[in-house]
Amino acid sequence: MSSPMSRRAFITSVSSAAAVGALSRHGVAGLRAAAPTTKVVIVRTSDRRKGVSEVIRLLHAPTPAGKDVVIKPNFNTADPAPGSTHPDTLRQLMADLRAGGARSLTIGERSGPPVTRRVMEEKGIFDLAREMNASVVNFEDLADADWVPVTPPGTHWKSQLYIPRLVASAPYMVSTCCLKTHGFGGVYSMSIKLAVGMTPKRLMREMHGSPDMRRMIAEINAGYRPDLVVMDGVEAFVDGGPSNGTRVAANVMVGGTDRIAVDAVGLAILKELGSNQAIMGRKIFEQEQLQRAVELGLGVSSPAQIELVTGDAPSREFAARIKARLADG
Repeated sequence: MSSPMSRRAFITSVSSAAAVGALSRHGVAGLRAAAPTTKVVIVRTSDRRKGVSEVIRLLHAPTPAGKDVVIKPNFNTADPAPGSTHPDTLRQLMADLRAGGARSLTIGERSGPPVTRRVMEEKGIFDLAREMNASVVNFEDLADADWVPVTPPGTHWKSQLYIPRLVASAPYMVSTCCLKTHGFGGVYSMSIKLAVGMTPKRLMREMHGSPDMRRMIAEINAGYRPDLVVMDGVEAFVDGGPSNGTRVAANVMVGGTDRIAVDAVGLAILKELGSNQAIMGRKIFEQEQLQRAVELGLGVSSPAQIELVTGDAPSREFAARIKARLADG
């Protein structure tokens, strides 16, 4: 079991030059371009708690010290990971945020189609919140005044889009997602798709019935920006999803601050694992979620802007293969 990290350890990361140099020596130079780059950490592990702490240690993320932190997990249903966030991932993430000086922790989610409270009860979230001295906000129970409008330029939403005020105004926002395909129109479900659980449930009929569903998913993200993204890929769905699917042991944890970059790396991992035609038959940055997110300026616009950061030999070897997948698209 991993122990909580100190505040100093939380904000310690590999310097850009050192990280790139280390990767270069093993043939995994951080992908470079003239445009600004973003770091994505890859940790090869089957231990979720160790993986979370190592991602945070290696990633140069903003510190949560003195801030009220909102955490958005993946609790669309209560199905076992990667159908939903694994309790070890969430518990360790909360422990490390606390050790990093977070003033408060709040878990916020809206499930669907199941009732959110029932999903949270089945996942033991209320017990976990008491254990970690955290609050829980059920977005399904929010009053109208607790939602704020989001109107992305060129929106594909016919209805007014909303996200919780809690998310839009969060001093420190954390997303923790799973590595998986999405068999009901989304193609894949990672950090960008996580935002669907930040919208009123009544909007889901419109989204699921639209040919622009994947663009609409990206547009939800225009209303907020995460300070930290942690993706659990210890197990992954390479087909099916989001609740159940073809399960493989991927044994990887991924972290970053850029949703597009994290999802791009996740898609590269699915390609490396061998996924369905919707993943294998399209270039990474041609996926509609990523295309629309790039149009909205939500992060990087090409693989060349992604620096892969690792901390050990197994992770470097795996990152070499992911780098090649990113370069091939």
